[in-house]
Amino acid sequence: MGKPAAGKKILTLIEYDTDNCREEQLASVAQVSVTSDRTFWLNLYGLNDPVLLDEIGKRFNLHPLVLEDIVNTDQRPKMEDYGAYLFFVAKTVEYDAASHIITTDQVSIVLGTGYVLSFQEKPTGTFATLRERLKNAKGQIRKKGADYLVYGLLDSVVDRYFACVEGLAEHAEALESLVVTRPTQKLLRELHGIRRKTLFLRRAVLPLREVAAQLARGENMLIAHDTLPFLRDIYDHTVYVVESLDAIRDLLAGLMDIYVTSLSNRINLQIRLLTVITTIFMPLTLLTGIFGMNLKHMPFLEWEGSFYVLMVFMLAIVLGLLFVFWRIRWLR
Repeated sequence: MGKPAAGKKILTLIEYDTDNCREEQLASVAQVSVTSDRTFWLNLYGLNDPVLLDEIGKRFNLHPLVLEDIVNTDQRPKMEDYGAYLFFVAKTVEYDAASHIITTDQVSIVLGTGYVLSFQEKPTGTFATLRERLKNAKGQIRKKGADYLVYGLLDSVVDRYFACVEGLAEHAEALESLVVTRPTQKLLRELHGIRRKTLFLRRAVLPLREVAAQLARGENMLIAHDTLPFLRDIYDHTVYVVESLDAIRDLLAGLMDIYVTSLSNRINLQIRLLTVITTIFMPLTLLTGIFGMNLKHMPFLEWEGSFYVLMVFMLAIVLGLLFVFWRIRWLR
């Protein structure tokens, strides 16, 4: 069965048709009654009860490998055809704009004839809007079958990626001006953090795009023909997310190049300033070194105005060098 994931166990059943929708919380799978004229959606929060998962597997004839993939929550997004049902794995994401942290949750979905099973580690609110649409009969969802419900579930998962992409793009754009003005080590770490998150999201969306493309081809009998346009819409959304992530990745690559250039420019300015200071003090040091020698016979030693002449000469050297550096644009 794999390693059970932590989380509180909540088993809910939503049963609906065109006219009615009923939702209830169950204690066991034995309470599920399948009817041919209604579609039902069984959802489980919390994967830490192997006995309950085994009961669900026996109740719906799920393959042991499916149960293993449900419990092991580090699966790659995918779709597998087991003949009587389709098995999906996807990653739901949530972006915290304040802390710029992305949290993930694996959702496993089973599509059979007239029923949908979904498994999550914890309640995330990903499917809250879909539940409201079922209860209030908004849109076509109660008029369609279980395949359209799976479309709604996958569409809700993909919609979460838009918020993450938008948050990462805004964060990257906010750092763009700082890269030029204040290229610090902290800023570089933030850029690398955004880059890691972008790559993580891309690895989660790319397989999901392949799943949407495979579904949109209409090669499975569990997918009705009139549901295919909606699945193609999911494919378009995943393509848009991937292209947006690629754009963010290119932006980050450009920002890192700007960071290196800005840092090199700051170092060059600092070295240039030190060069100016060193060049100014070199002739002054030479003069003071010459007249500081302990020799008995040297010119100007006995002259009363020699100190003032030397000071004026040294000041003239400083002003002359400053003028030269100003002309070659080292001081502006």
